[in-house]
Order: sequence, then C-alpha cells, then structure tokens
Amino acid sequence: MLKREDKPKIVKELKSLIASHRTVGILDMAKMPARQFLKIKNTITKDGSIKIKMTRKGLIARALAESGNPSLEKLMEHVGNSPAMIFSNGDPFELFSTLKKNRATSSAKVGAVVNKDITIPKGSTGIPPGPAISTLGKVGLKTRVEGGKIAVIDDKIVLRAGQPVTDDLAAVFSLLKIEPVEIGIDLSAAWENEMLYGRDVLNVDVDQYLRDIELAVHAGINLSLNTGYLTKLTAPLAIQLAFWRAKSLCLAANILEKDVIGEILAKAVAEAKALEAKVPAIPETPAEQPAQSS
Repeated sequence: MLKREDKPKIVKELKSLIASHRTVGILDMAKMPARQFLKIKNTITKDGSIKIKMTRKGLIARALAESGNPSLEKLMEHVGNSPAMIFSNGDPFELFSTLKKNRATSSAKVGAVVNKDITIPKGSTGIPPGPAISTLGKVGLKTRVEGGKIAVIDDKIVLRAGQPVTDDLAAVFSLLKIEPVEIGIDLSAAWENEMLYGRDVLNVDVDQYLRDIELAVHAGINLSLNTGYLTKLTAPLAIQLAFWRAKSLCLAANILEKDVIGEILAKAVAEAKALEAKVPAIPETPAEQPAQSS
C-alpha cells in the first residue's frame, strides 16, 4: 500500500529521471508476469543507461505535467491501467530495439500463440516409463525406453509459428518443462527532443531498412547516370562508363587508337586463324622430274 507521504517523493524522482535522460517512454505492464519482467529488467538496466520505474497512473501524469515540458504530457495518451516509465540515454529506436531483443520465455497456456517453430529434440526426457508415453504420443512423438527413461527417437516440430497451443501440446510442454512462449516488455510510446514516437513507428525491421537504403542508392546512381545529371559521387562512374563505351565502339568499328590497337590486332589474328581453319588445305604440286638424256 502506497503511503500518502511517499507520493511527492515518487513524483520528484520521476521528474529527476525525466530531466536526466534523453528518451522517456511508457510501458504497458498489463500482461507481463513478474518473473519474466524482473529477468528482462535486470538484463537491460545492468549498465545504468536504462531505468524502469513502476508506479501509479496518477503519479506519472503529475510528473509529466510538472516536468516543465508540455510536449511530454502527450505521453499520457499512451498510459494504460498498468503502466511503467522507462528512461534511456539512447534514442527511442535504440530503446525499442533493446526491448525487442531482450525477451523472456514463459509456459504455454491453451490458446497461446507462439512466434517461432517449436521443436522437441531427440534424446532422453528423464521421465520414467508410464502414462507419459501416451501423453507424448498424442502430439506425434515417437518414443522408446532407454536406461529406464523415456527417450524421444527423432527431432520433431510439434508447433509452427503463428499456431495456437492445444490441450495436448500444453500437457507435453508442462511434462517436459518447456517454455515455448516468448514475452517482452511492450513500449507503447517514447518521447525525445519534443517528438513523440508511437509503437508503429518504432517497430522497424533493421535488416529490411538497410536493404531499402541500398536499393535507393542503386536507383539513385542509375538515375544519375542514365539522365546525365552527374554529381561528385557519380561523375567518376560516368567517366568510367564513357570510357568502356568508347572502347567497345573502337573495337566494333576497328578504329585504331593507342588504347585499343593491341586488342584489335589480337582480334584480327583470332579471326584469321578461324578463317584459316575453315579453308581446305591446298595439296602441294609434285616437283617436275628432270628430263633424261637418250
């Protein structure tokens, strides 16, 4: 139970954290189990660059209002019933990426959806023979008894990404102590330098983003070269392209020029040899015999 005299202290702490950090964000903790939250929190805050504070919605609103920055109050639009504040010295995209990479596993309830294929590997389960054999068999696992324990014969994908957990799978996961569900801290929105970023903006596929940039660079180079609108970056490429086109023209038209004369002569020799190979050999004429005296 939060005491009345503690509330001003919490607001003061939140205001201090807001003032001393580059990025301020709002977390949605509604569906976050305590064990998984503590595991993720300990990982991402260990270097001190990120801090997380859980408190009441009203105290967050008060801290934002008293921060002296009206644009920060827009964060309240993203505050749910179970919020927390997160503070970072990195930018909002770095913060979102950090949270996205650091996830914890959880046991699977019936109906839960996994975001990756779940494979049960072959090998001993450590479980003695008994009803467990039937339980494992219901999800298609082939088993045998090895050394007094049930062993899975082959690796098997028992659940595909995007599919829900069934009753039989939930029983198997519980039996084998498998936690197939990944849980992460949900960043609802983040503020930096008068700008507010929602989750839909922050959720960037970095690999795809880099591919898009690379594609845009290639397209820009092609446009510059094909239109003749040269820049300091494309001018060297244009000169190189012009040289190769001029060289190709000289070779095709047999224009003798110092940079291509060697290749033209080599081409002539090769063509002469090819022609020689197609011309039948002319038989040599026998030498005339000298006349014999009578």
